[in-house]
Amino acid sequence: MVAKNHRDVVVTRGAIESDTISSIAAKYWAPFTKETHEKFDVKLIDTIYENEMLKTQFNPKKIMMLEFSQYLEGYLWPNYKPEDSSKAYNLSIVVMVNEKFRERNLDSWSSFTKQPEQFPAFFRKVLELSLDENSLSPSEHCALLTFLVNSFGSVETPIVHNETRKLVSIEIWQGLLPSQREDLFKKQKKLRKIWDNVVKKMSPDTAFHREYLWKLIEKFKKTLQHFDGSEGEEEGEDPVDYIKYCERFIELLIDLESILQTRRFFNSVLHSSHLLTNCLLSPLISTEAGSLFFQLVQLLKFYARFEIDDLSGKQLTHKEVSEQHYKNVTRLQKAAFRFFKENMKEFYLLNVSGVDTRRALQKQFGNMAHEEVYRFAEYLHLVPEFGDDTIEQAKLLSRFSHEYLVETITLHCERRPNQLTQLNEKPLFPTEKVIWDENVVPYESYTGEGVLALDKLNLQFLTLHDYLLRNFNLFQLESTYEIRQDLEDVLFRMKPFQHESRNETVFAGWAKMALPIDHFQITEVAKPLVGEKSPAVVRAVVTVNIGRRQDIRQEWENLRRHDVCFLVACRSKRGAAGLKFDVRRPFAEQIEVLSVRGCDVEGMLDQDGHILEEYTGLEKKARITGDMRKFRLLLDSNQYRLDMEEANKVDLYDTFNLLVRRDSKTNNFKAVLQTIRDLLNTECVVPDWLTDVILGYGEPDSAHYSKLSSAVPELDFNDTFLSFEHVKQSFPGYKVEVVETYDKSIEPVPPFKLCFKELERRQDVEVKPGDLQTIVVTPLVRKKETPYPYSPNKNQVLFTPAQVEAIKSGMQPGLTMVVGPPGTGKTDVAVQIISNIYHNWPNQRTLIVTHSNQALNQLFEKIIALDVDERHLLRMGHGEEALETEKDFSRYGRVNYVLKERIQLLAKVEKLAKALNVVGDVAYTCENAGYFFRFSVFRVWEEFLAQVTAKGAAKLAEGQVAEIFPFKKFFNDLPDLFSGNNSEDMKVAHSCWRHIEQIFEKLDEFRAFELLRNGKDRTEYLLIKEAKIIAMTCTHAALRRNELVKLGFRYDNIVMEEAAQILEVETFIPLLLQNPQDGHNRLKRWIMIGDHHQLPPVVQNQAFQKYSNMEQSLFARLVRLSVPNVQLDRQGRARAQIAELYQWRYKNLGNLPHVDGLPQFQNANAGFAFPFQLIDVPDFNGQGETQPSPHFYQNLGEAEYAVALYTYMRILGYPAEKISILTTYNGQAQLLRDVCQRRCESNPLIGMPGKISTVDKYQGQQNDYVILSLVKTKNIGHIRDVRRLVVALSRARLGLYVLGRAKVFMDCLELTPAMRIFAKYPRKLIILPFEPHPTTRKHNERSQDGEPMEIEDTLHMTHFVHEFYMGNLPAMKAAYDAAMEEYMEAQRILNPPIDETQMEVETEEDKRRREALERKKKQEMDDKKEADIHFEDMDHEMQEPVAPAASAPPAPVPQEPMQQE
Repeated sequence: MVAKNHRDVVVTRGAIESDTISSIAAKYWAPFTKETHEKFDVKLIDTIYENEMLKTQFNPKKIMMLEFSQYLEGYLWPNYKPEDSSKAYNLSIVVMVNEKFRERNLDSWSSFTKQPEQFPAFFRKVLELSLDENSLSPSEHCALLTFLVNSFGSVETPIVHNETRKLVSIEIWQGLLPSQREDLFKKQKKLRKIWDNVVKKMSPDTAFHREYLWKLIEKFKKTLQHFDGSEGEEEGEDPVDYIKYCERFIELLIDLESILQTRRFFNSVLHSSHLLTNCLLSPLISTEAGSLFFQLVQLLKFYARFEIDDLSGKQLTHKEVSEQHYKNVTRLQKAAFRFFKENMKEFYLLNVSGVDTRRALQKQFGNMAHEEVYRFAEYLHLVPEFGDDTIEQAKLLSRFSHEYLVETITLHCERRPNQLTQLNEKPLFPTEKVIWDENVVPYESYTGEGVLALDKLNLQFLTLHDYLLRNFNLFQLESTYEIRQDLEDVLFRMKPFQHESRNETVFAGWAKMALPIDHFQITEVAKPLVGEKSPAVVRAVVTVNIGRRQDIRQEWENLRRHDVCFLVACRSKRGAAGLKFDVRRPFAEQIEVLSVRGCDVEGMLDQDGHILEEYTGLEKKARITGDMRKFRLLLDSNQYRLDMEEANKVDLYDTFNLLVRRDSKTNNFKAVLQTIRDLLNTECVVPDWLTDVILGYGEPDSAHYSKLSSAVPELDFNDTFLSFEHVKQSFPGYKVEVVETYDKSIEPVPPFKLCFKELERRQDVEVKPGDLQTIVVTPLVRKKETPYPYSPNKNQVLFTPAQVEAIKSGMQPGLTMVVGPPGTGKTDVAVQIISNIYHNWPNQRTLIVTHSNQALNQLFEKIIALDVDERHLLRMGHGEEALETEKDFSRYGRVNYVLKERIQLLAKVEKLAKALNVVGDVAYTCENAGYFFRFSVFRVWEEFLAQVTAKGAAKLAEGQVAEIFPFKKFFNDLPDLFSGNNSEDMKVAHSCWRHIEQIFEKLDEFRAFELLRNGKDRTEYLLIKEAKIIAMTCTHAALRRNELVKLGFRYDNIVMEEAAQILEVETFIPLLLQNPQDGHNRLKRWIMIGDHHQLPPVVQNQAFQKYSNMEQSLFARLVRLSVPNVQLDRQGRARAQIAELYQWRYKNLGNLPHVDGLPQFQNANAGFAFPFQLIDVPDFNGQGETQPSPHFYQNLGEAEYAVALYTYMRILGYPAEKISILTTYNGQAQLLRDVCQRRCESNPLIGMPGKISTVDKYQGQQNDYVILSLVKTKNIGHIRDVRRLVVALSRARLGLYVLGRAKVFMDCLELTPAMRIFAKYPRKLIILPFEPHPTTRKHNERSQDGEPMEIEDTLHMTHFVHEFYMGNLPAMKAAYDAAMEEYMEAQRILNPPIDETQMEVETEEDKRRREALERKKKQEMDDKKEADIHFEDMDHEMQEPVAPAASAPPAPVPQEPMQQE
């Protein structure tokens, strides 16, 4: 429920400074007044608790100020003594920990882990307080429950986990009925022995922990009794806090049930306590105030009955679940036969399906006597034995009412719907009921305080089914949130109002993404398939007027098959006079949405009612006259069935008045949901070595190569090492020696094969412990594959030991996780792993997956440059167009390459045939060439070998090999092929033969492309057979999963870049793009490369991000679970001083040698006294941050300062493309673009900077110089998330200048390490305007050419830059003119004047080129007949709404000198 919600919990700097908390903190615990702190006063804690927490009803502003002041770290915990701690003291700690968890990204337990001695006693105090029924208010109890929720969710923190596991051990079964324990022992016979041992060790000291949850449940039941169905307000009570307590308690139980370690023994307790019965019979559940409570109970009910064996963790099959259900009902029928043989014949003689429905059970037992129903419950071991004592019987009957017993038996025996069946019958499109239900899809105002009826992505999951189901639900709700934003935006723009005379809604506005519906009709409802309830297909036709504007018409006419649209029925809550809608006010108060239904577009209809097929460039699009267009739609058949079952008087399908479409890039949710649902309906076969790791159980290192029997002791590292010395440096602590057979007098040269003794697991060889740390190096000599000169591109990177360990681990089977801090060469490591796998295992196929197209292209461009055959590379998806290469690596591009290569190879076969004097068309097809090779070429080669074998070799004179070599004519383009030395000549002859063999091997591979005539078939063959390295984004993998599986796609290895930026489910789907073979997944390696200390996946909705933890990536979760990972520990991006700003976040992160050696890193930034500064920017025109619209933050002073600083750098001579201006908010980015366009764009001497962007969007990119605007002046804002801070500070290579309100950021605990480094330099910008760029001055030297200048504020900076510009204008113009002259001269050299005598020839050549280009485009369009799917390239940013604006244009390219005013 939503009540007592503190809406605005933002704490401003002014509020902090004016509040008494700040003065108290400065006096007692603030870090900046450490020397003057007064003595610890325990009474102060009680006072603060009473006045600042309890009396303010735990006002979030007060709590935030206390937490921000470091109350817990500086005062509460360092002075904590359990024996002297009061209720207020313990609760103060609890509230501070809860606040840290509410902030989400703070290390909540760090204070306790540093001083863990008192934690067990503190935790015991918290548990005791949570059972106190008298001295605490419901709000305080809520805080304690929240603390428990947070504690049970922190299994990765040992001191917390050690305490929570005591509460859910097998000892809690002491409270079960003996008969219930016996039933459990019958299921698992080993349990009896374990229980007997536990009972022997039980002592009174452990009684509190084993009884705690039982007592807490009883306390909850008493609280639930507060609600008797009457309105509490009438009696002067406020039931809101009690409702919140109940909601929070159910959240705790859901968390316990959804983690196997806590569920294992607690699930029996939950059922034995009949808590679900109490909840379902409570009057609260049927009230409006209890709507959220009802949803939470349903979620608890789902997990309480989850299809899993609680003890083993094994997923139960549908058959096993059915057998257990039949067993329960049969037992009930046996009880009827035993006690009521005559009266209940019909009940016990019917089959199970006749009596197991809720309705049948309620009817049967509802009419029975109270005592009779109790007998049934006793027989089912649901209640204590009835006995013969009438007094005890009366007590039991009083304790368990008739209604209570009937509900308990019903819950135990009723038929449970199959989870998969429920999912398959669930509509994929959201409806208006879900879209605007704040309990399910909250608005942006969610602060992290309340409970929501949502799944959570915990550290651990019950089963793979549970893992996928939670992700499915959350992905669907996140999509629903985005759909709601789009619909509200469209409806506000359309301005619906009620017509005065006609009873209909008309629209006074306009939106490009929506059209009023002229006519809508259901045209087909097909009968359901066998075994299904919903129609097989539901088709409809909608008629709309697409208007006259050409661009909008085209967008609507270009709607393609499977595009998703929404049918909306809406009306305004205002009359015709009130058309001024206010987006700041709640949407529901202004517009009433009657219904929303999603649909797929099947196609646009022509005038005859036929679907217009999607056309290619060769076909003319059929013209349709007029403005009316008809589209055939496919409705969700599950939703249609549900709508028809409701049987309303008004058919909602007749009420639709608006058709809404969405941007194609963000409209792929249905395809992803369909993929997840398909995975849930198939047997997800994850590799055995990976299943437990993904679910979060077992040993964290169980998937590491060192623990796998399939580890490979000998590996060919190809070109990884640059020298033998490099090998030694790469394995510190290992003894590196050359293989015994190698000549020690010769320095070993790469490539090397390395044998790791620690991985040799032969049973027959005993290895001494000292030899385990030994690496045997074997230098390899590659056979010459061709007589032609060939020098493949080789690795030139001197990999560090950490990088080499990552490469070694990536080549081994199993899971490899590489943590790559900024600038540490993550991409180079990934490329080397891929290259080494390709050369070591040529038949294996590697799948490359990244979050963004940009990262994928960067990785792919480096792979292209390696020694990898082009025909084995494939880049899937639309991002291929952005590859910076002339070659086309898309599916069609690779097919064209193969066909072109085939023609060239067949030409070589033709040449070979002439060289051997073979007559016939042997090079007509690949098949002919194969026959030619087998029957002619191979025979000639064997005859040659026979002449030079051991028998006749001795008789051959020197030079005879060259004479009798049969392929001399074929290689006549190689002069001096043979030397005359028979031994050397034989090596040359073999290399020639290998060259010929390769020709025919390739032709044999290409033969399929001759047999497959269709372009689509050829691309599919290329994908599943030919390509060895396939690259795609995670979203493309999710969208195309079904298609890839049907094609028989296969792969052995996955390399996943940007793994920390990918949602859990989008990380998981690439594991299952292939069907299992013989029940096993063929995946051998999974390499995940990412950085969990940088920004996580984007989740737009705050509730899903904070409450459901949806922003958690699988990579970050595995790191939290202590899965082994390799951290790259040397950065080479930034100068050492800038790198210090974020190195503290990583363990032992140092610098590569070139950072300390190259001049660009050692030289100072011209015109600046320091390489980086935090520049304090005061108010400009009396204003700091502003908020023109909700969540749209701007700071004009910082924007003007940033643009002036950029202009100053340009005047000094800094290149524009080397400077980026970044900010932490979209509103400020827009303002920066506006100011920059107004001040710089039209001036060719200045121009636009290389990039203006937000920090979130700039992740993964870098530039030499970065100007960063922090915007906020009232409070810290979301830069408090240390991950965002790391990204912001690590984008610059040489210079970083941060603009912000220094005092706002300097006192923040999370930012302290970085702020201390910033504090080394002044808070005002110090410049050297007399020093032009570039300079030879070292960064640690003081300039001797003049005195530095201090900039006071924005006004000072802008005035100075204007004067500085005017003073340097003549010199800048002269430099500009010189540059333009140089440019024009270069153009004249590149494009010389056309000779008139060659004019005709040149024109013909141009014509041929043009025609060839047109033919190529025509062919490509023809091949691309299959519809391209737009896949989602998710914008990696959880940001505020952006005001519509044009994107910044690129910096102007000089064309001709411009007159400067």
